[in-house]
Amino acid sequence: MTEAAMIAPQRAWGKGRLVAKAQDGRTRIAELYQEGCAKIRLPKTFDNSMEAVLINSSGGVTGGDRLSWAFEAGEGTNLTLTTQACEKIYKASAGMADVVTRISVAAGGRVDWLPQETILFDRASLSRSLEVELAYDASFLAVEAVLLGRKAMGEVVRKALFRDRWRISSGGKLIHAENLAFGGDVANLVARRAVLDGAAAFATLFYAAPDCEAMLSKLRGLLEGCAQAGASHYRVAGRDKIVARVAAADGFALRKILIPLISHLRKDASVPKVWTL
Repeated sequence: MTEAAMIAPQRAWGKGRLVAKAQDGRTRIAELYQEGCAKIRLPKTFDNSMEAVLINSSGGVTGGDRLSWAFEAGEGTNLTLTTQACEKIYKASAGMADVVTRISVAAGGRVDWLPQETILFDRASLSRSLEVELAYDASFLAVEAVLLGRKAMGEVVRKALFRDRWRISSGGKLIHAENLAFGGDVANLVARRAVLDGAAAFATLFYAAPDCEAMLSKLRGLLEGCAQAGASHYRVAGRDKIVARVAAADGFALRKILIPLISHLRKDASVPKVWTL
């Protein structure tokens, strides 16, 4: 074996951490840490909230890459977390990419986890997890959207491996858990009516807050006319939550559905500035 063949490909890694505190009626930085390809930028806001934009400076993710994010929202804070762009998951020559996100929200706090879409390319391999701990009266909104290639570019995902794990607790009690996994012949799988019925874009929306019941009726109204969408309300361990699922033909159609839903659950506030339609 030649020396060149023995050299392992370089892999990206990054770690980012942000702690927010309430001070002088606004949400401010208590701690900020970034390492490797994980960057956090804080654009100016004009209310009491803070918006953090997450950046993967490696320009995409492939097999063997590792990213870790951690966020803590202190009592009475209001924190929105988003990404600079869609995260692209490229073909993996070996291994899986691993992305871990941990979020905690203290009493009276609110976090909106609103990353832009994850784009899976053919033969991508990704494992990611979202772990959230909420105080009993904290509020949390999360949207995760996945695109199976970019339809406008003629991209088709034939084979891939994708694992997505959510664990959300409130007051130390589990209120939401889900595991999504698919692999192998993805093109055949998503064509099945019971899976995505040919859709190339899908999203999960989660909302836990004291006003869930009041928000549900309009949320369902916004989904009227969407053939592959639905929203449900549950009460688990004393906490109300809404879970909505949406599928669409492509990323543009999906975003047109998601933006009004997000805005409604943000009390009619707009989506983060980095989002476009």
